[in-house]
Amino acid sequence: MDAKAPLEEEDTKPQTSTAQGPHVIEEFCLPWLTGMELLSNTNQNKHFLPTGLEGIDALLGGGLREGQMTEIVGPSSSGKTQVCLSSSTYVVDKNFGAVLYLDTSNSFSPNRIGCFVNQTHASLLKEEKERRLQMIMSNIYCQSVFDIFALLDLLHHVESTLKHTVKLGGSKLCLVIIDSVSSLIAPIIGGKNSQGWCMMASVGVLLKKIAYEHNISVLVTNHMVGGENGTLKPALGESWKGIPHVRLLLSRSTGTNYGTATVLKHTLLASGRTANFVIHN
Repeated sequence: MDAKAPLEEEDTKPQTSTAQGPHVIEEFCLPWLTGMELLSNTNQNKHFLPTGLEGIDALLGGGLREGQMTEIVGPSSSGKTQVCLSSSTYVVDKNFGAVLYLDTSNSFSPNRIGCFVNQTHASLLKEEKERRLQMIMSNIYCQSVFDIFALLDLLHHVESTLKHTVKLGGSKLCLVIIDSVSSLIAPIIGGKNSQGWCMMASVGVLLKKIAYEHNISVLVTNHMVGGENGTLKPALGESWKGIPHVRLLLSRSTGTNYGTATVLKHTLLASGRTANFVIHN
C-alpha cells in the first residue's frame, strides 16, 4: 500500500526536532495537575478503543484508554504488529474514528486487514465485504517513517494540525500507532552523547501531550533485548520505561496461534495480571 499523506500541508514548520538541552523537554511539558484534577480525569475519562482481541480488551478493561499512551513489548512473532493492525481495523470498522499508522519497519499489511474484515464480517456478501474493506482502508492513514528526525517532524506537524482541526479526512483522529518506536530510537541512544536520550524523551513526551490534549489513544510497540542472565527485557532502558501509561508484555506459545498478554505497568491495574488471545495468521 502506498503511504497516504496523513494531514494537509501547513506553513507551520517544526522548530526543535534537532535541538538539545532541557528546554526541549520544557517546551513539551504537560500542565501541572492537582490530585483532585487527576481524580476527576480518572473518573470522567473512561472511554476505551477496543483492539478487537477479546483477551487483551478484557485485560485492559475495554481496550486502549483515550488520552493515554499504551506500549506493547515482546519478542519477534509475539503478536505486537497483530495488535496494531487489529486495533486499526476494529476502531475504524466500529466508527470510533480515523487512525494514523506510522510504520517504521514495513510491517503494515493491507492483506492482514482484509483477513480481519473477512473474519469479522463472515456473513456478508463478497461485494459488501469489499465495500467495508474500502471504508476501513480509507480511514487508516499510513506513513512510512525511517529515522528519528522524520518522526519528530511528523509528530510536530500532527500536533500543530490538531490544534486547528478536529478531523482527519472525514473522521476524527482517535488513534495514533507507531510500529515500532524502538527501531527509530534504539540506534541513537547509548554512549556519552546526551542528544539521543534527549530526543527519545522528546518523542515520548510529545506523544503523551498529543494523547492528553486531544483525547487520543496512542499505541507504540517495542522490541526485546538481552538482559542479565540471558533473560529478555524491553529495549530503550529505564529512562523510557516511565513514559508509557500502560505497558503490556506479549508472548506466544511455541507452534501455536495462542498468545499471552501480561500487565507490566498500568495506572489502574496491578502488575502481573494475564490474559490469553489468538494470533491470526
